[in-house]
Amino acid sequence: MSMTMHVNIVSAEAEIYSGTVAQVHAPAIMGEVGIYPRHTPMMTQLKPGEVRIVTDGGEDEFFYVSGGMLEVQPHVVTVLADTALRAKDVDEAAAIEAKQRAEEAMKSRESDIDYARAQAELAEAVAQLRTIEHLRKGSRR
Repeated sequence: MSMTMHVNIVSAEAEIYSGTVAQVHAPAIMGEVGIYPRHTPMMTQLKPGEVRIVTDGGEDEFFYVSGGMLEVQPHVVTVLADTALRAKDVDEAAAIEAKQRAEEAMKSRESDIDYARAQAELAEAVAQLRTIEHLRKGSRR
């Protein structure tokens, strides 16, 4: 039997995932982190991107988060996301449209605030599209 830990992925709207896993990979603000059972406790901010969990059976599951916080305890990991979706629930057409809108807004920026907002929207759309791509590939990084 392999070592495992419990993971909760929750958003403001609902609990997205709760279960026992072997690994968690998340987009921390300073770079991607890999978490295994008995990891040193830590708390960090998340940026928009993909959370990948590896189940005890070795299966990958992908989730999109728009940002939030990650709390790690030796046997429990909690992802508190602003928005979280299972990768299969991300709307690809909407993400592509949002990416195009953000790129146009960045080109025709009227103020620094508009430009910063467009940059944030672009980062979220790109992260959503990357999550969809990984789901399609069933990739392990």
